Amino acid sequence: MVEFHSTEALAQAVTFHRAYGGDVLNALVAAARQGARTAFVSRVGDDPFGPALLAAWRAEGIDTSHAPLVPGENGVYFISVDARGERSFTYRRAGSAAAGMTAELDESFIASSRCLLLSGITQAISPGARAATLAAAGIARRHGVTVAYDPNFRPRLWAGIGDARAACAELLPCVDILLPSLPADADVLPGPAETLAPHVAVKLGEAGCRVWHEGTWTDIAPVAAPVVDTTGAGDCWNGTYLAALLQGAAPAAAAALANGAAAAKLAHRGAIP
Repeated sequence: MVEFHSTEALAQAVTFHRAYGGDVLNALVAAARQGARTAFVSRVGDDPFGPALLAAWRAEGIDTSHAPLVPGENGVYFISVDARGERSFTYRRAGSAAAGMTAELDESFIASSRCLLLSGITQAISPGARAATLAAAGIARRHGVTVAYDPNFRPRLWAGIGDARAACAELLPCVDILLPSLPADADVLPGPAETLAPHVAVKLGEAGCRVWHEGTWTDIAPVAAPVVDTTGAGDCWNGTYLAALLQGAAPAAAAALANGAAAAKLAHRGAIP
């Protein structure tokens, strides 16, 4: 999505900084900066922003071969940040190109991956995108690709809590690594996190994180940092954590690295510093 952020409340703001963002995309940038090979599966609108978005992602080393330009608009969101670094969002994404995704996916491309990251936000933007998410998870499962999932519950994106819970529940049987934030995602999880996937990494904000692996919880302390903008910190955490795991790090070490990366992100405005 196209991002516009301001240091003022949206009603008073007259100046915005344009960038780009989106939860999975933010995570891919973090993973790529950690040295992982990454690819984005989506659709990009052919509006004036589209080519610039693709160029920016490619500059980060992200493979965009499965994020084609298609007729339509790209989603836009506006961020305002308060004095504590907490943000509020206003979205304009109805009918966006990404919402036009369908379950018709390139199976061989997904099968060639080592890890597939999925998001509850993708599930929320349209029935087609929700179907695409489930189809991608099924492909990954059939081919032994690790499936990571962040429920990333945003109440305003859903018709109701029941729909969000159903979307989460339908995907969990395919999930190998569950990446919730608590307490934000507690309302959509159908049970204790450690009962829902064999590997769980719970993001706890300023309290750090907890990792469930091989039947044991490990607590990892946070990294202190000045908070300028919390936007995208959890996404940065996800991308760094998954990249470190794929590079052979133990879960606790990967989580400590991810805590540091997320802390560094907090000191910068926008989803991607």
